[in-house]
Amino acid sequence: MKVPFLDLKAISAQYRDELVAAATRVIDSGWYVHGREHEAFEREFAEFSGAGACVGVANGLDALTLIFRAYREMGLVRPGDEVIVPANTYIASVLSVTENGLKPVLVEPDPGSFNIDPARIEDALTARTRAILPVHLYGQIADMPAICALAGKHGLLVVEDAAQAHGAELHGRKSGTWGDAAGFSFYPTKNLGALGDAGCVLTRDERLAEAIRALRNYGSQVKYHNLYQGPNSRLDEIQAAFLRVRLRHLADETRRRRRVALRYLAEIRNDEVALPRVASGSEGHVWHLFVVRVKDREGFTSHLAARGIQTAIHYPVPPHLQPCYPGLHALSRPLTEEIHREVVSLPMSPLLTDGQVDEVVSAVNAWSARPVARESLVCA
Repeated sequence: MKVPFLDLKAISAQYRDELVAAATRVIDSGWYVHGREHEAFEREFAEFSGAGACVGVANGLDALTLIFRAYREMGLVRPGDEVIVPANTYIASVLSVTENGLKPVLVEPDPGSFNIDPARIEDALTARTRAILPVHLYGQIADMPAICALAGKHGLLVVEDAAQAHGAELHGRKSGTWGDAAGFSFYPTKNLGALGDAGCVLTRDERLAEAIRALRNYGSQVKYHNLYQGPNSRLDEIQAAFLRVRLRHLADETRRRRRVALRYLAEIRNDEVALPRVASGSEGHVWHLFVVRVKDREGFTSHLAARGIQTAIHYPVPPHLQPCYPGLHALSRPLTEEIHREVVSLPMSPLLTDGQVDEVVSAVNAWSARPVARESLVCA
């Protein structure tokens, strides 16, 4: 039995008639940018999340970048100021900081949840720190009560990178509503994915929302009058229409993802494979990815591939070792570097059948790196 990592074509096929109807509606409207579909999606996603305002933009990176750009225009951050960022994250988190002339300060994660470790944040604060950028990695919300408490104590902004956490909850409160603002990605592989690139900002700060609305549109609030030197980062009508379709089915897809994850957690029993840890209060984990750790990653993935099971690696190289950041190469982040050497993403999709999950569990449990002796790898 073949087990794909993620079959986007099959996911879209479930909603083909609805997607075709949405596309037809946009085509027939004659209005293709910032029209009724866009306005409706912003309203519906804000209501779904429990946020004050949703501002649609072109992609997830732009969402984060425009938040910091707006804070620059508002005078709340200045070039050279520092932003606390997880060392263990996708590079987009760091790019949003450096794109605005700000300095990323990379903090190690909790080894079990993979999210930033609040205990290490306070040690990284300086007189130049202005913001904390927690990332809700793989679909689990970071320890936001602790992070928000730190931010309140030191007068810092909190910007959530919620690109992988659509609808995730912690203590009953959804992602994107904990901090001052949040950036979401709707890249096709995300739990709430468009059929192209798209993103949005959530915030309860109407002043910030207004600044981002202008910035995404060449810096213009009134046509041909440009308040800022802004980019073009608009969520187009057809993607907004597609996202409205997908949003209606997100809760059901999330339930199916959780069912798969619960089976993995309950049935995978292999001391050489470290399972992810779900933090207390994080029953709202949405399992964008199910990530395990193994010492012999190449051997493990080859073993699964031989049984027809497709895996992925999120992510092989940490941001501070990327060629585009030579100034960060001297940093030592041993836990992050170890994680990036060992992580493997198992198949995770709302369309995985019980039989396919059986295949994955069986293959993982059959894996052994022996005859080479290895210590068991356990995430605390």
